[in-house]
Amino acid sequence: MRKPNDITLKEGIGKMLKVYKLKGKFDETAVVAFWPELMGMAVANRTTQVYVFQKKLFIRLESSVIKNELLMVKTGIIQKINERAGTEVITDIVFL
Repeated sequence: MRKPNDITLKEGIGKMLKVYKLKGKFDETAVVAFWPELMGMAVANRTTQVYVFQKKLFIRLESSVIKNELLMVKTGIIQKINERAGTEVITDIVFL
């Protein structure tokens, strides 16, 4: 039986991340973790480095053809990432 002031584990972790100001970094790490799932294995296999710095997603790719294709759909990728994260985590993508 739940008491009136009980909260779920998810809510507790969310509050803890917010209090310790780790929510932003946690969301950035999640973006890097689900990059292969979001873009597919063809792109993920040619991606050598993915990191986030100041709300910009930096992606180093081996293939210039894929880099050009991703540049054309950059705004769509940003929207997908932010939808998946639930907040605005990424404002720009830089392809290296």
